[in-house]
Amino acid sequence: MSVRTQSSEQPAESVHRAGFACFVGRPNAGKSTLTNALVGQKVAITSNRPQTTRHTVRGIVHRPEAQLILVDTPGLHKPRTLLGERLNDVVRATWAEVDVIGFCLPADQKLGPGDRFIAKELAGVKRTPKVAIVTKTDLVDSKALAEQLIAIDQLGKELGIEWAEIVPVSAVGSKQVDLLADLLIPLLPEGPALYPEGDLTDEPEQVMVAELIREAALEGVRDELPHSIAVVVEEMLPREDRPADRPLLDIHANVYIERPSQKGIIIGPKGKRLKEVGIKSRKHIEALLGTPVFLDLHVKVAKDWQRDPKQLRRLGF
Repeated sequence: MSVRTQSSEQPAESVHRAGFACFVGRPNAGKSTLTNALVGQKVAITSNRPQTTRHTVRGIVHRPEAQLILVDTPGLHKPRTLLGERLNDVVRATWAEVDVIGFCLPADQKLGPGDRFIAKELAGVKRTPKVAIVTKTDLVDSKALAEQLIAIDQLGKELGIEWAEIVPVSAVGSKQVDLLADLLIPLLPEGPALYPEGDLTDEPEQVMVAELIREAALEGVRDELPHSIAVVVEEMLPREDRPADRPLLDIHANVYIERPSQKGIIIGPKGKRLKEVGIKSRKHIEALLGTPVFLDLHVKVAKDWQRDPKQLRRLGF
């Protein structure tokens, strides 16, 4: 079993490599946090609630010798709704198209049925190299980490998966994050950069803005809400008649929930919660777009949208 820790001397390579890597794992395995740490900026929404990633966010890591494009997929899970089935289809389609797959397994949780379910699916993807990434290593001591590394090695042997690498990382403590990039890059094909220098994601701005609003709306809501929230940015327009040195971007967005009873949870007493969502997300949106923003949020009910194909399409799934 080859477990990588910092200090690996990389051989000097004059070739340029560019390609796609995707992180898979159970919901809440630290995939989005890891994407953001590698890119060095927030491109994927993070939340301590499972199943928050719905769009395939591409984060782009620029190196002089390589360009690593990270595809962030939803967590693969046993689906209970039409939305769940569609998210799983997104995951499988992504696996078929990337150059390397990173399987994220949190250090602080024993391998469970969810991990086995994904590992079995991965075993069926024959040609793509697979790297086991042990996330959240800051939450455990060295003994627990060693046990997890052995368990992952065993899981690979059992299912016939040959790990290209097993890498422990902590995205929060930025431990071994650069090393992970160093190990993923040699697994990419040779080729020129696929995105201009300076691009960090190819997500349309409107989608990223909607995701930032949804992230703020998810924070602190009760357990029944995470899957029930969808955000659609209806329009983003520069405010007219503003002096060039004081621009303002008007953003109108709707937060959709599934039942009228959920409206009060999102809005909060006297609108306090929705106001907090607006303040919090506006700060992140302004940082993302580099311009002052006026954010207009409305909460609407789209009855049982997760199970209705027509509504799913309208909400972008």
